Amino acid sequence: MRISTKGRYALAVMLDLSIYDTGENISIKTIAKRLNLSGKYLEQVVGVLTKAGFVKSVRGSSGGYRLAKQPKEYTVGAILRLTEGSLAPVACVEDGEPASEADSGVIMTVWQELNDAINSVVDRITLEDLVGRNQMMADYYSI
Repeated sequence: MRISTKGRYALAVMLDLSIYDTGENISIKTIAKRLNLSGKYLEQVVGVLTKAGFVKSVRGSSGGYRLAKQPKEYTVGAILRLTEGSLAPVACVEDGEPASEADSGVIMTVWQELNDAINSVVDRITLEDLVGRNQMMADYYSI
């Protein structure tokens, strides 16, 4: 499994909106500058997040974006599944049936364990956790 740039940027945008939340809307230009990413591409990513209700969009001079819910209500898994679809390492795990004899039996158990491990990690980490980790790193590097 490999996470695409869309998934990585969606997570980065959601984290940015969490870290810099002051109750005010944040422009794509501001987010793009902080993340050193293309504003055009971020518009596409934010469009997906907005359509799914993860982010609220406001137009106009004081417009921009902000999270629709609190950071503790978003998991890394939910954000990645929105942009990536399934996080299963092989398609047969999604189907519950081996795709071929090569994937049957004991090998299928490996794919299922890998899938369970991936989902366990991404579903337990929230944006709030990442904000805390970000603050710990900032504190560490400012020593």
